[in-house]
Amino acid sequence: MTKFSMPSLATACGLAFMLTVSATGNLAIAAGGDGGGSGDAVKCKAGMTYNKDKGICEPTSMLDDRELYEQGRALALAGHYENALEALNAVRNKHDSGVLTYIGYANRKLGAVDTGIAYYHQALAIDPNNLNTREYLGEGYIAAGKVDLAQVQLAKLETLCGKGCDQYEALSAAIAGEPEHWGGL
Repeated sequence: MTKFSMPSLATACGLAFMLTVSATGNLAIAAGGDGGGSGDAVKCKAGMTYNKDKGICEPTSMLDDRELYEQGRALALAGHYENALEALNAVRNKHDSGVLTYIGYANRKLGAVDTGIAYYHQALAIDPNNLNTREYLGEGYIAAGKVDLAQVQLAKLETLCGKGCDQYEALSAAIAGEPEHWGGL
């Protein structure tokens, strides 16, 4: 089994990633918050799940929705958008603001901005006060050239959390054209 660590942004955010390729060619990406690479969320090839005891991907029962969400969110935030979508699309209960938000986020980051925006609207229908969804929707509007709609989301964020919250600051930087502060697209 070959293991590669994936430092950088993930490490800076307090996440540890471990890419594992077994002798049979199965691939797993582990994402965990402990910094040790043991991983509390893992993405394998379709139809496979990670066996922590064996350290490989193998056909097993599916992860529960919470694990799939956490894994998908961690993968999306680390820039592994296609893998994130696999995990998030496997969630059985899609009536969840967080799941829909990160499906939208991964789609937007892959360039499907309109699809991402549609998922954000679904998420906000469930939880209109979701700060991350409001920020990402605003960023989606910027990517679509609709800065006026992004400013509406900024005003909503100001009402919900004030000018000092991370989401307000990130969307404000995006509107100001400072992609180094919000990651672009």
